[in-house]
Amino acid sequence: MRITIDGVTTEVDGGTILDAARQMGIDTPTLCYGDTLTPVNACRVCVVELEGARTLVPACSRRVEDGMVVHTDSERVRTSRRMVLELLGSSVDLSTAPDALAYVDRYGAEPARLGTPPAPAPRIDNDLYVRDYSKCILCYKCVEACGVDHQNTFAIAVAGRGFDARISTELDVALPDSACVYCGNCVAVCPTGALMGKTEFDLREAGNWREEEQAQVDTVCPYCGVGCTLTLHVQDDAIVKVTSPDDHDVTRGNLCIKGRFGYRYAQNR
Repeated sequence: MRITIDGVTTEVDGGTILDAARQMGIDTPTLCYGDTLTPVNACRVCVVELEGARTLVPACSRRVEDGMVVHTDSERVRTSRRMVLELLGSSVDLSTAPDALAYVDRYGAEPARLGTPPAPAPRIDNDLYVRDYSKCILCYKCVEACGVDHQNTFAIAVAGRGFDARISTELDVALPDSACVYCGNCVAVCPTGALMGKTEFDLREAGNWREEEQAQVDTVCPYCGVGCTLTLHVQDDAIVKVTSPDDHDVTRGNLCIKGRFGYRYAQNR
């Protein structure tokens, strides 16, 4: 199929507008999109202008059609993205969302003109990860990771409507009383730091989280024979975080509780 994006025509085998744009080296902003997740069209930051369409369309889920003419950086697109970012930034804390902050600068958004986000206290009810709903943009990535896309645990879902919408466990019970198995795959896909490993949270609170100084080392998880690749994030000769590559054939970015949080044994002197 032939598609024209920002005045340049190219041939693609299929996929979405976002796939085609990336193939052409066009940087299209995304927040709720994940390479290993089903698109849910929640954040609307990736919208583009499609000639012949009445409204802007989400690049992450709109499939390519032969003859499409797309504009990814028109004034209409930039205005829409700027407004979305201002609404997000005025309702949630984006301080630990570097991609979102970069988009705010890129589109000249001014969230402060619409108000200041509330700051409810983080929920700390376990030793593995922290939930800070003041940073949640309802991107649904954690719900998808916990559900059909990865874990199939279904411990969380969106509860409430409108301004009361929030990510919640069943019946809003505490996390230890829910169906959560603490795999941390929801933490891995969270784009804003609303879900954060307890070690990282504690270091940030102490002003000692220095991501730019951290070394990353790949190894194989020692707990079983599956062969999951672990990426160890090391600071001050200590493992402070564990992730897994999205493009790894075994994990696709996912781990179990032992792989993601079991690293603490290495530092138990």
